[in-house]
Amino acid sequence: MRFQLNTMARMHTRRRGSSGSDKPAADEAPEWSDVDSEAIEDRIVELAEAGHSPSEIGLKLRDEGVDGTPIPDVSLATDKSVTEILEENEAEPEIPEDLYNLIERAVGLREHMDENQTDHQNKRALQNTQSKIRRLVDYYRGDQIDADFTYSYDVGKELLEE
Repeated sequence: MRFQLNTMARMHTRRRGSSGSDKPAADEAPEWSDVDSEAIEDRIVELAEAGHSPSEIGLKLRDEGVDGTPIPDVSLATDKSVTEILEENEAEPEIPEDLYNLIERAVGLREHMDENQTDHQNKRALQNTQSKIRRLVDYYRGDQIDADFTYSYDVGKELLEE
C-alpha cells in the first residue's frame, strides 16, 4: 500500500486535521453582559423567523447583541443552547443545519460536474459529500427528519429552493 492510512480522526482525507483555538473555560456569563435571558430568547426567535440559521444567530448575538449589549455565549447567559431555545419556541429549521450545509455543497458540486465532466477531483468530492449526507440522514431519520427521507440531487435542489 502506497500510503499508510491512520483512520482515526479522518473521514475522507489523508491529512490529520488542523488544530484550532479553544473557547476559554467559563462557568458564568461576564459581568458586562447582563442581559435578561428572556430578552435573549426573544431575540433568538426573532432572528430565526427572519430566516437565520442557528450558527448565524450565535454570530449576530455575539456581534450585535441584544439592545446593544453583546452576548458572548448564549448557553452561559440562558443555560440553553440556541437550538434548544428554537425547539422550545417551535422555530427550529426544517432540517438540521449540518445536513442543510452538506446538501448545499452537494448540489453545488453536482452543478459543477454537469459543466465539467472530466473534473475527477470534484467527482470524488461529490461522492464523499453524498456519503456524509447519507450517514447524517441515517442519524437524524425519524427524530428530526421524516422516516422515509432519502437524499437525491432533485430532493436537495427542492430543499434549497424553499
